Amino acid sequence: MESFALVLMQKNKETLEIEKEIGSYTISSNLDLINGIYMACEDEKNIVHLKLTTEKDVEDWEFSAILDYYDDEVLNDIVLSVKEIEDAYNPTWEVTFEFVDSKDGMQSKIEAILDKHKKELDDVYAEIKDREEEYK
Repeated sequence: MESFALVLMQKNKETLEIEKEIGSYTISSNLDLINGIYMACEDEKNIVHLKLTTEKDVEDWEFSAILDYYDDEVLNDIVLSVKEIEDAYNPTWEVTFEFVDSKDGMQSKIEAILDKHKKELDDVYAEIKDREEEYK
């Protein structure tokens, strides 16, 4: 199985400048579901911002249908927050969670989020496959 490196950088919340590399994590699957990741210090805690998206470009009707059927609550037990990003090309959600100060722990956390997101997307794709006429 092919693995990919995901690099986490620290961003200054005020200046929005990248300050330093925090870590590199080996992700074995679903890396194509990530649209961006960074860490910022917020209220004296290191908070990771992970943008999740679809693994493919979607049609206009699919965009709306995916957002209608995607249940972001499936991630609530492993993240602090989930926010829909409205100005993205494909459906995108930004999740936040506290940084895990162990390479294996952080890697496991990211993979758990990706696995839940992928399962929810697969369920949504199955649910909307025959609904094109409703959204056109």
